[in-house]
Amino acid sequence: MGKPQKNAISPTRVEDYPEWYQQVIKASDMAERAPVRGCMVIKPWGYALWENIVAQMDRMFKATGVKNAYFPLFIPINFLEQEAEHVEGFAKECAVVTHHRLEKGPEGGLVPGGPLTDPLVVRPTSETIIGDSFSKWVSSYRDLPLLINQWANVVRWEMRTRIFLRTSEFLWQEGHTAHATDTEAIERTHMMLKVYTRMVQDYLAIPVIEGRKTAAERFPGAVDTLCIEAMMQDRKALQAGTSHFLGQNFAKASGIRFQTEKEAEDFAWTTSWGTSTRMIGGLIMTHGDDDGVIMPPRVAPAHVVLLPIYRKPEEREQVMAYVSELADTLRKIRYADRDLVVEIDDRDIGGARGWDWIKKGIPLRVEIGPRDMAKDSVFVGRRDHGHREKTAMPREAFISGLTDILDEIQDHLFQRACRFRDDNTRKVDDREEFYAWFTPKSVEKPEIHGGFALSPWCGDAACEATIKEDLNVTIRCIPLDREEEKGKCICCGKPSNGRVVFAKAY
Repeated sequence: MGKPQKNAISPTRVEDYPEWYQQVIKASDMAERAPVRGCMVIKPWGYALWENIVAQMDRMFKATGVKNAYFPLFIPINFLEQEAEHVEGFAKECAVVTHHRLEKGPEGGLVPGGPLTDPLVVRPTSETIIGDSFSKWVSSYRDLPLLINQWANVVRWEMRTRIFLRTSEFLWQEGHTAHATDTEAIERTHMMLKVYTRMVQDYLAIPVIEGRKTAAERFPGAVDTLCIEAMMQDRKALQAGTSHFLGQNFAKASGIRFQTEKEAEDFAWTTSWGTSTRMIGGLIMTHGDDDGVIMPPRVAPAHVVLLPIYRKPEEREQVMAYVSELADTLRKIRYADRDLVVEIDDRDIGGARGWDWIKKGIPLRVEIGPRDMAKDSVFVGRRDHGHREKTAMPREAFISGLTDILDEIQDHLFQRACRFRDDNTRKVDDREEFYAWFTPKSVEKPEIHGGFALSPWCGDAACEATIKEDLNVTIRCIPLDREEEKGKCICCGKPSNGRVVFAKAY
């Protein structure tokens, strides 16, 4: 097989981070580009990861009283027109259906036929059409709160796409709730953000900052947008989830009225909140290395791969019997709300077999040969360690300690990501230093620049726009836990009451 590979992925993260990301997805067999522009095919390994994310979040949602439903893919244009700010925010991304059939063209090909009197928008998000249903379901305060979520696909006609991070069609969940008071709606907005924080930190092992979006970055039509922001290994920010307090804006547009306890009529107070397959991109960019993906055990498509090793045909039967028995035992173990998932790979492809699983990011690789069987032991490699680091363990010790090992890997990934974020976050009060921090050639090490700058901001949208235009840096969020701190705006020098998170972002 020749010499062992130095790295499985080329280029490395340092050499070309965007291309490294694309090559990791290809090498891990998670997804590929679709024949439709800007769309993706999610392959079984990637989709199993999404299923695990969905299953866990669905449990979390339902624990707060949310119920699942499904709403149409197509939205009448006049629904979007009812909420002016909302349609303006999404207009450039909308895919529109204008015909309802195909016909033979003059040159023999197929052409659209049967123009629609009222064109339909392929949903970019569903506030307006769900609002229409809510208006029929709600008539009294007794019908509230109404707590609904749907798992669906949406379409946003992106011009520059990247698998998982930004595609024309993607999978997500969107929650929509209606309440009798603004207090209840605001509480729900914060509650769902906490659910996202728990999911992303405890299961995806990605540390986040909870914050509030500025008016310029707010969801179109919302009164307030809360978010969680994570740092990727190229020190850019990734918005990993958002929760919106919509006030009564959408209720008025959709006619969601109810009779209050005092027998007056009022409009409902609504929220919406969502996360998407973008979280998979965040997982890859937070934990991946130059050998591929590293899967946090709590959401990994599989936890363990057993690699039987034998040189002689007569050894095969004994080794496979040992491996099968071990697999049966392991599959009875529960971990992170599901049965342990064990793969057996007995392909005759030599060292490439192990590399395949390293690139896929499976948490544990277990080699078993005649010598190991004689000692009743296994040879274990952890994906969060170097590929050459393997440890011999007694079989029973491996079985009894397996969940602890998986928890160690989960915690190790989270702590490593926390250290990286903290090492690349700094308080910056000087404008010149701020511009240097986000300009590669202005620092001592050109390949290391940027990250999160915690800097004072006066609150003026003009300063926010200036920094975005000059540096392509945005205010990612106003931290929810920030302390009031007197300072001078990083842009104009006017008084500021606290720091915000500035970063370049996906």
